[in-house]
Amino acid sequence: MRRLREAAAITREAAGYEIPSSESKISRLELGRVGFKLRDVEDLLTLYGVVEESHREPFLSMAKAANAPTWWHGYHDVMPSWFAGYIGLEESATLIRSYEVQYIPGLLQTADYMRAVMRGRGMYDADMERRMAIRLERQKVLLRDDAPRLWAVIDEAALRRPVGSPDIMRRQLAFLLEMMDRSNVTVQVLPFQSGAHAAEAGAFTILRFAENDLPDVVYLEHLAGALYLDKRDDVDVYLQVIERISVDALPPALTAEALAKLIKDF
Repeated sequence: MRRLREAAAITREAAGYEIPSSESKISRLELGRVGFKLRDVEDLLTLYGVVEESHREPFLSMAKAANAPTWWHGYHDVMPSWFAGYIGLEESATLIRSYEVQYIPGLLQTADYMRAVMRGRGMYDADMERRMAIRLERQKVLLRDDAPRLWAVIDEAALRRPVGSPDIMRRQLAFLLEMMDRSNVTVQVLPFQSGAHAAEAGAFTILRFAENDLPDVVYLEHLAGALYLDKRDDVDVYLQVIERISVDALPPALTAEALAKLIKDF
């Protein structure tokens, strides 16, 4: 839709007026942040000069598919509204790069580790198992035929911090080793001896997509919600940081050795 709009030399403001909506709403629509109403797509296609039925149909079909209920829709009552957007991005990404400081990345956690994390956060209630089900379902993205590549750098502190019992930690670290055998999963440990490093801002995730028109998205989670950054200058800062961290971190082979040693330490 963005390509069509730019080809027709129509501003986001003008497109928003047509729906009617705002310039920011058009931006969010083009970035996949909010869903398209079918009527909005029809009106925008007409505005952009796409009037032939054969040319309109692919866009209308995609809009219908995008509005179909997702698997995570059934968990809306136990999932923060600001997180649903992240799952949609994660499902569509071709590359997921993350840096974690405190915990093992969610896509690489065992069920017991998840349960221990939630208990530690005071989330031990009747809905805990359903929240765990969301994370376990998310992990299936790594097992698809068209699975994205996951490249995770984990601070050594997250690996040494006891979460649950020693047995839970041993099994969690063993699961990390198992996942590293997958061709689409790369894990690196950022060791203590690397000293001060570029990730002082904390954990973050960068998502990249197959469509060249879609910008990378940086996801930053905090206690009360999350931020989604897609402006080029902002994304470039985090890309530079993750590159420096990856250079400072142990390569995958040495990471596997470090994990094996940590298992014995627990």
